[in-house]
Amino acid sequence: MAPRKDGDVVFSFNGKYVSWTHTVFAYAAFLGALIVGVLLHYHKIVQNEYYGYPDEWFPSVSATIGDRYPERSVFMVFIAITSGPRFILVGLWYLLTRRPNSNLPGIVAAIGLFRTFTCGGWTYVTSTDDHDWHDIFMISYLVATLPWTLGCLALSPPNLKAVKYRKILAGLFFGTLVPLIYFFIQHKVHKVAGAYTTYAFFEWSLILFDVAFDAVTALDFETFELVVKDVKGLSRGDARLLKDSVKEKERDSTLIQTSTFEGPYYWPAMLDAAADIYHGFVFWSILTSLGVLVWYFPLWHMGISGYEVMVMSTISPLLLGVPFIRSLTIKHVRLVHLSSLAGLLAWLVKDPASRLFTVGFAVWMGCLAWSAEWYAERRDSGRLQTRILAWCIGLILSSIAKFANHTNNPLWPILHPGNGGWNKTGVVLAVLAIWRSTRPSSTSGGDYFAPTAKKGSGILAGAGLGGLFFAMHSLLSDSSTMILWVWEGYPVRGPLAVPHGAVTIFAMSAGLFLGVALPKFFRSWTAYGLGAVGAAFITSYSNWRGYYGGLVLAFYLMGVAPVLISSAVLHNPASTFGWGFFVYNVMVLFHVWVVAYAFVPGGPLVREHTDWIMVTTMLLIGAGVFSALTTNAGYQQKSKTSPRGRKQTAYYLHLLLALQLLAASVAYLRFPTNDYQPYHKDEKLITAGIWTIHFSLDNDMWSSERRMRDAIKDLELDVVGLLESDLQRIIMGNRDTTQYLAEDLGMYVDYGPGPNKHTWGSALLSKFPILNSTHHLLPSPVGELAPAIEATLDVYGTAVDVFVFHSGQEEDPEDRRLQSEYLAQIMGASPRPAILLSYLVIKPTEGNYNTYVSEKSGMHDIDVRDWDRWCEYILYKDIKRVGYARVSRGTITDTEIQVGKFVVGEPVSYSDERIPEEQVPPGRRFPALFRGEGVRGHRYHVFDEPWYYA
Repeated sequence: MAPRKDGDVVFSFNGKYVSWTHTVFAYAAFLGALIVGVLLHYHKIVQNEYYGYPDEWFPSVSATIGDRYPERSVFMVFIAITSGPRFILVGLWYLLTRRPNSNLPGIVAAIGLFRTFTCGGWTYVTSTDDHDWHDIFMISYLVATLPWTLGCLALSPPNLKAVKYRKILAGLFFGTLVPLIYFFIQHKVHKVAGAYTTYAFFEWSLILFDVAFDAVTALDFETFELVVKDVKGLSRGDARLLKDSVKEKERDSTLIQTSTFEGPYYWPAMLDAAADIYHGFVFWSILTSLGVLVWYFPLWHMGISGYEVMVMSTISPLLLGVPFIRSLTIKHVRLVHLSSLAGLLAWLVKDPASRLFTVGFAVWMGCLAWSAEWYAERRDSGRLQTRILAWCIGLILSSIAKFANHTNNPLWPILHPGNGGWNKTGVVLAVLAIWRSTRPSSTSGGDYFAPTAKKGSGILAGAGLGGLFFAMHSLLSDSSTMILWVWEGYPVRGPLAVPHGAVTIFAMSAGLFLGVALPKFFRSWTAYGLGAVGAAFITSYSNWRGYYGGLVLAFYLMGVAPVLISSAVLHNPASTFGWGFFVYNVMVLFHVWVVAYAFVPGGPLVREHTDWIMVTTMLLIGAGVFSALTTNAGYQQKSKTSPRGRKQTAYYLHLLLALQLLAASVAYLRFPTNDYQPYHKDEKLITAGIWTIHFSLDNDMWSSERRMRDAIKDLELDVVGLLESDLQRIIMGNRDTTQYLAEDLGMYVDYGPGPNKHTWGSALLSKFPILNSTHHLLPSPVGELAPAIEATLDVYGTAVDVFVFHSGQEEDPEDRRLQSEYLAQIMGASPRPAILLSYLVIKPTEGNYNTYVSEKSGMHDIDVRDWDRWCEYILYKDIKRVGYARVSRGTITDTEIQVGKFVVGEPVSYSDERIPEEQVPPGRRFPALFRGEGVRGHRYHVFDEPWYYA
């Protein structure tokens, strides 16, 4: 062969072959492993933790590619070959789509490389090798898929055929996620035979659609050729020639390289949006913490304490009615916002009262600053819209943060680094976010006097804001609140806090997105009617029907928020925001009084009337809609929209989309495993406890979930009843302690009667599967409503009934008598072994005790000789009792823990004969670490040691 001359073509290759090569080897990797797996290990790869062949007859992707040899090796070999074309494909896509003054192609290419590396992660680190890292890589890959897909669509050259296929495949990919998740829940939660096979088909479909989406690049690469030239006769390539070839082909092509989506993309704008959203998140973090701190005081005073007045910290916008204060606040809004960060520093204040006052000051300044800023931006509708978006997305981010942190916001002052707080990090980020968000170039910087509305009413606008703020806070500040409204027990017939909390967040986000895109619709009575129907459904129905109503309501509330706020700024801020927050405060007290009627003056007038609250809320929002409809339409022509405001809106919505991925990832990581094991299964032992947890606030106003977790774990409780556990109200932070305890301890959970049932709460945690549960609201004609859970557990193959019950207070003897008769009746009707974990407010052997412990109920006291009891009692029937102990509370709550040990399948004796611990098998003994001084303030007390029975 003659020597090559400079410039000779050494190698020429059409770009479309890179895409086809990637596609062929990717499909070969998956389908090759599937074929080999079916031929060699069919029955093994279709087997899951619940069922095998013939119930399950098609393998999942993970079982096919990661569990067996040689299927796993076949997959790894071909996927390794695929990696080369994959990297080249990403590089060529970047070269094809790059353009001056745009960073988007580089961002998309970086995401493509990240996806490729994470694909290698879940490929070569299988779930068998390291389950956690396999999941991390897999989730990262799925999360990166959305921006990669949207980026490719945004950068697609105007090749109609390619764009069409990309949209179809992207729609199929993301549409498949819905049934995929549904059938996974059917398998994992409901244990439906055959559900995993159906899930597997959707999982394989995701693979096909994902690879096919990237295969579409072959249509764009048809005019794209790789050329290697020997420029010096040394047979080596030159990257510059590749660029020249690309440019030459681009000049010859009739395709014009423009984005299918208009608008610039640049990092400073995205950083501005992120700072604004975090700023909104900080406001909601501080506001939602106020109620928890206020609640601490009436909780310990058992009545009105006087500290409840701090609820009024939100009415500071009334000061904006004074022109001097309004002008001063707007000009120095950065300082006002920064002063509100005292609420994030409040965790450093140890004294509960001082901590409350610190947060009250922060709420005062935060409400003042946000109201003033909205009012100041009213002449720039674009900037106003971004500020409203930041505030609303801040609520969504707050809900996601609580979703990820088991319903506690990590910036709350009831948390610290020792119990789950991220206080220091939160403060640093807040300072940086506010500093950027309120810099002079991004604010109006003065008090503008735009034309005010000639029509409409500031009072009605403020009423609308009050109803909106209350609804957002009471229903949307935690993703599990509406789910627990419709919860009715086992078997599961409706949504679960995990994973369906992500669905609530998605509905909120979709509503906000369309609220910006379709403001005229959300300003209409049609949209209002839709929201009212949703409110009626969640108030009137349970399970899925009620939840669907809740989703509609969440969608509407977030969509109407920009409409009501942008209308309110056209009036005097004192009559809108000041009055609005006052109305919000009245509604907060209203929704507390419906359950706390026994402790407040006039409480019986609104007793158990959540329906009145919902009707009032919707009427208030309707007043705001009426004001918005009648407000001077001329404002729209006189206001100006800055170019920056128009451009920024897109970035807020992009970040809103990214938050959906974060919520979905949290739902995946927190998905319950449902494979829990009791502590002493070889002994067929069930250790049951009862504990009144005082709303998960300890004596020093700290969240107590982790300390409770430690005590329950050390006591080796298989079943535990929790009382005073319903925290799903503004005044209690819209929390759910049972989520953290159940996930960390590995237990099934029944939250008990929901927050719309007007009780203080009773919950059940169990290591044993809950076959069925029924919620009871016992007769309470005078005092507070008494909740009970009647649950049937699968205890080592034996059905055992467990009752968790909180009776009325000492002040209401007739209530307690009626409740004792009701509970005795349902316990006596149980034909199965039964355990009562209860709060009875009686003395042993006296009064109602003889109704609970009677022939009618069939129940026996765990030890009648324990005379020093008043509140907590454990009763049982038809199950062998082997031990009983009382454990001190430490500083977690105001009530001890009572624990009983029972054995299933052995002869039952009701003899009170005690035996020394030495005669008890080690597996049936109570932990020794609670003897003497005990651990962390918990010790055996009253009789200072456990009691055991023959």
